Amino acid sequence: MAEQVQYCGTGRRKNAVARVRLVPGDGKVVINKRPMDEYFGKKTLEMIIGQPLGVTETEGRFDVIASVHGGGTTGQAGAIRMGIARALLQADIELRPVLKREGFLTRDPRMKERRKYGLKKARKAPQFSKR
Repeated sequence: MAEQVQYCGTGRRKNAVARVRLVPGDGKVVINKRPMDEYFGKKTLEMIIGQPLGVTETEGRFDVIASVHGGGTTGQAGAIRMGIARALLQADIELRPVLKREGFLTRDPRMKERRKYGLKKARKAPQFSKR
């Protein structure tokens, strides 16, 4: 049996990590063995995931199979977006300038700030009272 071509990419955003596989197909997106609309349920997150395919005009050419864990829904969507962009690079290196210009290949360094002692959150202090 001939081995099927697939392209892999890893994406990270906040605490979310996504392993993405692009397989030639008709454009289905499966996340953690569930369809994308069932997994996220928000159109904005589905739009974020579809951005790299839309910008490179490769919608409908690949099926996306993603395994993602950690973080919240927004972080997971951003991680999948980055994973798709990196996998598209493996498929066709000519897409690099387009993906780079849109910022899909750059890891977003913003993370949650750690909590400091004496404070309720990272910067929120207890209410001050003179007496």
